[in-house]
Amino acid sequence: MVAPLKTEPQNLYDTDYNLWVLETVKKLENRDLDSLDWENLIEEVLDLSKRDKRKLESLLMRLIEHLLKLGYWDFERERNRGHWEREIFNFRKQINRLLIDSPSLKNHLRDQFNLCYEDGRKLASKHSQLPLNTFPDKPIAYLDKILDENWLP
Repeated sequence: MVAPLKTEPQNLYDTDYNLWVLETVKKLENRDLDSLDWENLIEEVLDLSKRDKRKLESLLMRLIEHLLKLGYWDFERERNRGHWEREIFNFRKQINRLLIDSPSLKNHLRDQFNLCYEDGRKLASKHSQLPLNTFPDKPIAYLDKILDENWLP
């Protein structure tokens, strides 16, 4: 007869994430620090920062994509101007709200600006089916101008 393999007891974090969050909140509210799952809690808190950074990068990339389409996709400009300008306004508002909540993330945006520009440029090329070199390989404006609600190319 073969003995059953012993398995490690699974952590609530691994088996029911939502319940783990609710239990963790209760423990924090009750100041029950000794029973907290510190390893996963630390991982989750760090991930919050990563999520905001990824969200900002995505918003900036999409903002740049629409600015480039507005500035360089001549054939579709008049037909799509309203839609693109609305998207530009929306992306700027979302970025601004995130930066109001976490001003230190502006440094992250500055650090990632060139990469986001290149990705936005590629998106504009893919969507428009125009050659990539239709869109300038250097940013069309500095980050502050890209984020300025009163500026359009």
